Amino acid sequence: MAAARTGEASHACGKLVFVDYELRILLHLITAALYGVLALYFWRTRWGTATTAASPGWERLALAVPLALHAELLYATIFAGGTLHLGVGDAISLIAWLTLAVYWIGDFFYPLEGLQALVIPGVALAALLPLALPGSPAVAYTGMPAFTAHFVVAMLAYSLFTIASLHVLLMAYIERRLRAGALPAPLQHLPPLLAMEQMLFRIIGAGFVLLTLALASGILFSEEVFGKPLRFNHKTVFGIASWVIFGLLLAGRALRGWRGRVATRWTLAGFLLLVLAYVGSKFVLEVILGRG
Repeated sequence: MAAARTGEASHACGKLVFVDYELRILLHLITAALYGVLALYFWRTRWGTATTAASPGWERLALAVPLALHAELLYATIFAGGTLHLGVGDAISLIAWLTLAVYWIGDFFYPLEGLQALVIPGVALAALLPLALPGSPAVAYTGMPAFTAHFVVAMLAYSLFTIASLHVLLMAYIERRLRAGALPAPLQHLPPLLAMEQMLFRIIGAGFVLLTLALASGILFSEEVFGKPLRFNHKTVFGIASWVIFGLLLAGRALRGWRGRVATRWTLAGFLLLVLAYVGSKFVLEVILGRG
């Protein structure tokens, strides 16, 4: 009798987990679909014409809905059951969410809705990645302030450098089209290149400060943050190399006025090393090698 009851309870628990997983899939699909609809709307209203109209309040509110749903899914997945699950799909999805969230907040102060249209389709795809790519093994998470601060600062640094990389690529494309003598109508409502360049280095400067804090907390307080002494592995080396490149770029900007192609190359090189430091290594370990 007891064995039968135990079997029934186990079966019921299994059904509950299955239902939760089905609901999670549905919510991810809904989130991606909402992003897709908004991307189409912004494309038609911002990039289909050369309009410079400011965002109506309802547009910001509409974008806040999938952002909030995406945030809830990320939190429920990454911090499930008091443990930390941060696989490559979760990491990319989180960075994409933070990138769009920064654009969403920035739109209250700058006319950025045209740039949002370029980012939202990628975020829509990233919202589905936790379903497609395997997660990492659970790591005990006790809510330690040192670990929480390190995690938040590191993810914000990733998102700011993602924005900087997208920004510098867009600037390079606009500059090339201007030299050709014809700027397409969808690009004519963007700020002047000089204003975009100033914004770029502000983003890089803020990202550099956050990356410095993330590296410092990871190196100086490794045992408190991660529960083990510091080891100079590939993540640490790539992270420090990226920090050096962005530091030299900011110094070159301040001392020699670096801009244009030089800024583009250094920004993309630093971002590539930053990607290799964490996301790239996790992709190789979890997806290609099948390890946690």
